[in-house]
Amino acid sequence: MEIEVVEGDITEQAVDVVVNAANSSLLGGGGVDGAIHRRGGPEVLAACRALRAAHLGGGLGVGQAVATTAGRLPAKWVVHTVGPVHSATEDRSELLAACHRNSLLVAAELGAETVAFPAISTGVYRWPLESAAEIALAAVREPVGPVRLVRFVLFGAAAHRAFADRL
Repeated sequence: MEIEVVEGDITEQAVDVVVNAANSSLLGGGGVDGAIHRRGGPEVLAACRALRAAHLGGGLGVGQAVATTAGRLPAKWVVHTVGPVHSATEDRSELLAACHRNSLLVAAELGAETVAFPAISTGVYRWPLESAAEIALAAVREPVGPVRLVRFVLFGAAAHRAFADRL
């Protein structure tokens, strides 16, 4: 599997799957989540609401992943995953790794070959970039189904540098 690290806007990626760093409600928010919902349009929100009504009434758990349409995004699907909030007193790195592994498993079930990830949990959830990069890159190294390309699309030079240095 090929792994790329680029600086850019994840909502502009023409890939099979864009991974959304969602909150547990799946109903939009700030950062990557808000950008994906805005660019994806009402179709993404409607699909998330349908998931909540069907079997995710309590929301999506940390480390879990679920797919919806990509709406108006250039991707085919959005895989939503909920990252952990960083803690200085509790090791939550396995939950962050699970976000990446479970997102890839869902993408593979969809038949996806190309997947774009953001830097999950590094925004308002305060995960240090260097640590997040190490965990994310280690979690996606094993091939999963038809996935042949994982691209980390990072917002800003600092995030790009943290991931590129560890790749």
